[in-house]
Amino acid sequence: MPRIAHVVLDSQAGDACVIRVGRHMLTADEAASHGGTDTGPAPYQLLLSALAACTAITLRMVAVRKGWELGAIHVDVELEKDLATGADRIARAISFSAALGGEQKAALAEIAEKTPVTKTIKAGASIRNEIPVKEPIPLLRETGALWFQRTIMPVNT
Repeated sequence: MPRIAHVVLDSQAGDACVIRVGRHMLTADEAASHGGTDTGPAPYQLLLSALAACTAITLRMVAVRKGWELGAIHVDVELEKDLATGADRIARAISFSAALGGEQKAALAEIAEKTPVTKTIKAGASIRNEIPVKEPIPLLRETGALWFQRTIMPVNT
């Protein structure tokens, strides 16, 4: 399978995390009211940010190809949880500063439903966890030093 994206995160203590995305550095954290230090967006906020960014980028790319002027794009996304069922619901409102016709708006709404991040969230990506484990399998090196084999143990979720 080809890799679509790659992110590396380091967390030394507490909730604050440093995220490396290519040459970019981000910080994630929880709000102080949730025990964090509020040094960056919370994980759900980062998820919604990815959805909003993918929406705007995809719509802009399609509009350029079709020769449509969208002006400024505003995407407002929120996550709600049904307390009775535990179900999550994401609401996304998209607006444009340019005057658009009804057919254009309908086409853009249809395209928004097909953005890559939208499709991934709706499909529910499988997640495979790997936790490196130093197993007590001694390996004798030429120097006579005792080494331990490092393996990756898959964890089913």
